Amino acid sequence: QVRLVESGGGLVQAGDSLRLSCEGSGLALSLSATGWFRQAPGKEQEFVAAIRRSSTSAFYADSVRGRFTVSRDRPKNTVYLQMESLKPEDTAVYYCAATFGLSNGDESKASTYNFWGQGTQVTVSS
Repeated sequence: QVRLVESGGGLVQAGDSLRLSCEGSGLALSLSATGWFRQAPGKEQEFVAAIRRSSTSAFYADSVRGRFTVSRDRPKNTVYLQMESLKPEDTAVYYCAATFGLSNGDESKASTYNFWGQGTQVTVSS
């Protein structure tokens, strides 16, 4: 059974940092594309960042580029989202998602992913 578990969310002030973790079980994240998405209250889910199998290929939404960094720890089977210079508009539930093996679609699209975590809340106060 594949399971993704996010952690690391919390309440911070604007300008602070957080690191989210997505730990996988039943699936080698190093063989998958892993994406981060978020959904704020009353808004649609949006793409945040993704890292491909190679780990050297990561890309970001324009709204977070330069502030967020996605990385992978292969031995821990965990993907991280390091978030710097947080803004109130970053407030959302953050979800990680993974493909089953090599992705065959656009990693910025939710429909590309086969497995999802339960989400972790990030709240940034002004």
